[in-house]
Amino acid sequence: MSYLKKTLALSLVAIAITGCTQQEQEAYPVSEKAPTEEQAKMAYALGASVGTFVNSNLVEQDKMDLELDRNQVIAGFVDSLKDTSKITEEEQQELLTAMQQQFTEKKAANLGAEAKATGDAYLAENAEKAGVMVTESGLQYEVLNEGEEGGKQPTAEDIVQVHYEGTLIDGTVFDSSVERGEPATFPLNRVIPGWTEGVQLMSVGDKFRFVIPPELAYGDREVGGGTIPPKSTLIFEVELLDVKEKPAMEAPAADVEAEG
Repeated sequence: MSYLKKTLALSLVAIAITGCTQQEQEAYPVSEKAPTEEQAKMAYALGASVGTFVNSNLVEQDKMDLELDRNQVIAGFVDSLKDTSKITEEEQQELLTAMQQQFTEKKAANLGAEAKATGDAYLAENAEKAGVMVTESGLQYEVLNEGEEGGKQPTAEDIVQVHYEGTLIDGTVFDSSVERGEPATFPLNRVIPGWTEGVQLMSVGDKFRFVIPPELAYGDREVGGGTIPPKSTLIFEVELLDVKEKPAMEAPAADVEAEG
């Protein structure tokens, strides 16, 4: 049963037969009652598990306007079981790869459009709130707590230690050093632009709330396996704990010519 070896190949399986016609020369079996024999039940369970997988994939594709003809799905499955497939295995893989690419692009476009519209509305509303500042780049920030006067302020080249929590605008937490119970330390120029710009506005001891538009966050990328949809506006509460200067590069040893 080589069709079970590749996940993508399962999307051509046709156990989900609702509304489909039977083959003219060889009737496709449709169950009228549950099997009772152990091996029959095993066979049915195998078919049911494959069918559930295929149906869920087809439903998701339908949502992204990538509809597949169910009769052709079934035809491909039945022909493969009879070893009479009309296309080669190489063609199958090429077509499945193209289908997956189309699905990914459509999903990203649909999710991105929704996230962008929701984010734009949130940004416009948040910008009007008392205490919210908006920089030239579009970054929004609000001072939640101020540290002691004279606290060190980082540059983009510094290494910072922070506690933070990141959420989507619906409140979904996607990352939190607070939940992990351990602050994060990283070079400030190695993070998303909204962080690089925003944390430089802080001094040690400050706690800010940043609202970061997608162009200063992850842009068109989907992050975390879909946890952060494309074009998402992100919210971070950040407490700056410490600023550590970037370690100085050691000067290379000078070549000394021996006096002759």
